[in-house]
Amino acid sequence: MAFYGGIEAGGTKFVCAVGSGPDDIRATLKYPTTHPDETIRKAIEFFREQQEKHGPLAAIGVAAFGPLDPRPESPTYGYITSTPKPGWANVDLLGVLQQALPVPLGFDTDVNGAALGEWRWGAAQGLDTFIYLTIGTGIGGGAVVHGRPVHGLLHPEMGHVRLPHDWQADPFPGNCPYHGDCLEGMANGPAIEKRWGQRAETLPADHPAWEIEAGYLAYGLASLICTLSPQRIILGGGVMQQTHLFPMVRRKTQAYLNGYVQAPQILEEIDDYIVPPGLGGNAGILGAFVLAQLAAGMD
Repeated sequence: MAFYGGIEAGGTKFVCAVGSGPDDIRATLKYPTTHPDETIRKAIEFFREQQEKHGPLAAIGVAAFGPLDPRPESPTYGYITSTPKPGWANVDLLGVLQQALPVPLGFDTDVNGAALGEWRWGAAQGLDTFIYLTIGTGIGGGAVVHGRPVHGLLHPEMGHVRLPHDWQADPFPGNCPYHGDCLEGMANGPAIEKRWGQRAETLPADHPAWEIEAGYLAYGLASLICTLSPQRIILGGGVMQQTHLFPMVRRKTQAYLNGYVQAPQILEEIDDYIVPPGLGGNAGILGAFVLAQLAAGMD
């Protein structure tokens, strides 16, 4: 069986692993995302150690926070680009890894990676078109069509769509450094903490925060449904660990669509349409394995 490496390169932490799938994760390493030199060096050392133990890797997949450049023809392919994370703007992540680890490398956003993991092994198996959204420190989305992530100029930035903002009901200005009150600026974890003065996981289920949060997420989902017509929407990330959010988001999404999209999945089967990840917290690292498999030529 082919042996792959994966990196889930998050803005808060890196997760490195080796294996071939959900039932074969042979080793993992998790550590904080610090300065690029230190953070990338730890990943390189981990994969070198694992190759000494288990033999050569067929490929490594990198699913990274962004914005990033996923275009192989671009001179900045593999770079983290305009991220606000200190020290990480314009970092050649893939180039440094390639120089140290001469194996095929797959590269994409962390949400596209998680989407591919769900497509191969999780809640999107058998689907042609779906969306994976992560709601956490940031908000990002990946769309998969015909088994491949959607790319264009760069990659979709679903977390930065603009939303209706009722300033009287919610005077919070948003915390996105680029757009203020976009979806990420209004509904990510730091926005919840800044608005209410405490972290999302400490708020009780009946707190008014959750009606506001569900409303913003539903506005975003309704727009994505009208734009991409996905067969399913998967919501992951730390904020969605508050599972009482799911029924609220489903109900509000139906209300905002107002019967316009006449599909039974939305009208009658919404509980199976807006769902948590089938792979739980492993969607990202398993998606990195899929990126490695694709880089090695495996469909």
